[in-house]
Amino acid sequence: MIGMEHVRLAEAILASHLVIIAFNIAGLIVIPLGAALGWRIVRVAWLRLLHLVLLAIVAGQALAGRACILTIWQDRLEGGAAHPPPMIMHFINGLIYWDFPLWVFTVIYVAVFAYVVALVFFVPFWGTHRVAHRTP
Repeated sequence: MIGMEHVRLAEAILASHLVIIAFNIAGLIVIPLGAALGWRIVRVAWLRLLHLVLLAIVAGQALAGRACILTIWQDRLEGGAAHPPPMIMHFINGLIYWDFPLWVFTVIYVAVFAYVVALVFFVPFWGTHRVAHRTP
């Protein structure tokens, strides 16, 4: 693959990265809010486990001193492209890739992971947690 194929693959990786970031951020907000409002979705085990595992991977990579594997792949593809990335891709990269030392991200990611682990106990998704049904 050369040229535009690299750019297209890098775009696909960036899109996947954005979906994962949005899912992780949404979970940080929706889980406690949904618990307070009685939303059943916050008790769906596979969603909660996926959220926990994704954030564990992010925190683990940061603790290991590594960037996210999606970031590494995207950088390699963009570096091998003969064409510059599209303007929107450049804009989105600026939103999600900040120029801070790795230790800053490590602290943030570990704190966020600890918060998600705490949510597992404060908003459990196992057992029988019935949401009260309102009858008309």
